[in-house]
Amino acid sequence: MDFGAASSLICGVDEAGRGPLAGPVFAAAVILDASNPIEGLADSKKLSGKTRDRLAILIHQRALAWAVASASVEEIDALNILQASLLAMRRAVEALVLQPDEVLVDGTHCPRIAAPVRAVVRGDSTVAAISAASILAKTARDAEMLRLHARYPQYGLDRHKGYPTAAHLTALREHGVVEIYRRSFAPVRALLKPV
Repeated sequence: MDFGAASSLICGVDEAGRGPLAGPVFAAAVILDASNPIEGLADSKKLSGKTRDRLAILIHQRALAWAVASASVEEIDALNILQASLLAMRRAVEALVLQPDEVLVDGTHCPRIAAPVRAVVRGDSTVAAISAASILAKTARDAEMLRLHARYPQYGLDRHKGYPTAAHLTALREHGVVEIYRRSFAPVRALLKPV
C-alpha cells in the first residue's frame, strides 16, 4: 500500500489504552526513515511484550522523529475517551521535532492538527509508521502501568494493565476507587454510587 511519495515525511499515529479502567491514554507519532528500515513492525497487539520492547528501542534509534504523549484520567473523564485519545494524538504530533507532510492515523477518527491528516482503518497492520506508533504507545503505557502498580500493588495492574478482567474487578470492589481510575467508565462509576 503506497501512502505518499517516498521523499515526503509521512507520520504514523496510534493510541494505546482506550479500554482500561485505570491510567492515562497514550499516543505516539513516528516518522520512519525509509533508508533505515526496521524489520518486524506490526500491530503492537499481535506482538509479544519482549518483541515490542526490542522494536521500541530500534524505533527510538532509527526513526527520523518520534514522540509519545498522553491524556490524563481527569481529561478522559472530562472529555470522554475518544476525545482524550485524539488530544493525546495531537500532543504527540505537535511534539515531533520534524513537521510531517502528512499524518496517517490508525482507525476512523483524526485529531485536529495543522498537517494534512487521514484515518486508515487497520493502519496498525498495513502502514509501517502506524505500526511503529502503536508499539511506542503500547510500551509507554505499559511502563506507566508498572509505575502505577508500584504505588497500588493491590489492584494487579502489572498483570492486566488496567483492563476490566474478572480479577481486576474483584480487586476494585475489595479495595475501592483511587485517583488513577476513570470515574466515567461504567464499572468504576457503579462502585461510586451510594448504596
